[in-house]
Amino acid sequence: MKDILNSLINHDVLPKEVAKQVLVNIAKGDYNTSQIAAFLTVYMMRSVTIEELEGFRDALLELCLAVDLSQYNPVDLCGTGGDGKDTFNISTLASFVTAGAGVHVTKHGNYGVSSKCGSSNVMEFLGIKFSNAPGFLEKCLAESGICVLHAPLFHPAMKNVAPIRKELAVKTFFNMLGPMVNPAFPKNQMVGVFNLELARMYGYLYQKTDKNFTILHALDGYDEISLTCNTKTITNTTETMLKPADFGVDIISPSEIVGGESIEESAKVFMDVLSGKGTSAQNNVVCANAGVAIATVKGIDPMEGFELAKESLVSGKGLQVLKKLQTLSSN
Repeated sequence: MKDILNSLINHDVLPKEVAKQVLVNIAKGDYNTSQIAAFLTVYMMRSVTIEELEGFRDALLELCLAVDLSQYNPVDLCGTGGDGKDTFNISTLASFVTAGAGVHVTKHGNYGVSSKCGSSNVMEFLGIKFSNAPGFLEKCLAESGICVLHAPLFHPAMKNVAPIRKELAVKTFFNMLGPMVNPAFPKNQMVGVFNLELARMYGYLYQKTDKNFTILHALDGYDEISLTCNTKTITNTTETMLKPADFGVDIISPSEIVGGESIEESAKVFMDVLSGKGTSAQNNVVCANAGVAIATVKGIDPMEGFELAKESLVSGKGLQVLKKLQTLSSN
């Protein structure tokens, strides 16, 4: 690691295979916590390159506990986090709305590192069981339309990094990797990223896969469709801008989509929205994100996806998905 750190301090770039090997060595416990922290810190000072990101991704996918759920043709809705916006759990809520609309979801998530309340925090609070047992996950997908893939259960290799990330409490390149290393290897993905440079990198890397994808970045910095401004989107075939008007809604203000100050407050917002007690801004931002996920899978335009998402939320189908998952978790 000393040679790697000296190389990075001299502004050298790691070749893909070297980057991959570093992560494999971290997983094996070859480095101490100070060395790992120093390695992570380098990438807070400069951008990760495409080759490095690809190497890191390949290592995590190789080391993960993979689960085959391909028969359900699922989608993952996931943001990188690290946008510093402290919104409520938009992509997690959108996942339940998407499942309520009949599109299967393999939701990859983790506890909040750079945010107050991550996807796994709110799921755990609401009584969702975390498991990496294929039978349980398949049952969840078959009966509720969604399964929750809690990242630490599928990426045991990262146990040496988790406490360091928690202590650093700022975004690292692992934020960038999260959406790319779903252990179910879903063929469909809607992913939000925290800057345009990363959107381009994701676009380049995803074009080299067989994924059906939509990458999102709101121009004022959100790693999702925020409806506070236009959103840059990159798909398999196009690059375009999505405007709030494309969903038939007005621009909203950032204050209308902030999250709770605690996990309890975040869970209350989550339940209010899913139970039909959300504000129109909250409902619209959830349905815009769910709508694009639905559109990505079905090959329809975002407005059609938005209408299907709205129907899922308003009819209570999204809430039924959560209730079914809670029942399966308690059995």
